[in-house]
Amino acid sequence: MNVKWIASNPLNFLFNIRFLSYNISPKIHSEKGDAMSSRHQVSALAFALAGVLFLTACPSRTKIGKIIDDPARYTDKEVGIAGRVEDSYGIPFVGGAYKLDDGSGEIWVVSKRSSVPSRGAQVGAKGRVYNGFSFGGRNFGTVMEEQERKIK
Repeated sequence: MNVKWIASNPLNFLFNIRFLSYNISPKIHSEKGDAMSSRHQVSALAFALAGVLFLTACPSRTKIGKIIDDPARYTDKEVGIAGRVEDSYGIPFVGGAYKLDDGSGEIWVVSKRSSVPSRGAQVGAKGRVYNGFSFGGRNFGTVMEEQERKIK
């Protein structure tokens, strides 16, 4: 089962696990109470496993300064960042970009959405980091491709 599918459809995943737990629970016990107890144990285990998978699929918030200082560590990895929009540019029906500052650094976030947040907005974004090039100890072109955005 694909982890991205689980993260995007957690309720369907939990329903399927719950349904499967009823179908695979042992029914060879002589007493009904034993079978019900086993069924509840399997269900509880399935929900605990689903919770662990769901939480590990969510990226934690990363300081922009850490990404800028060591872009190779975060390249092509999913990260979550939050901060204030310093600058933004959008092209209707095409996409746009905005510069996010969290106090530790700044990074450009590229979006496929036609609307970008306005200057001064508080934004949380999740996406993948891509690195341009390094020259003289400085990184040029480190950007994040936005996958999700929340404006506060």
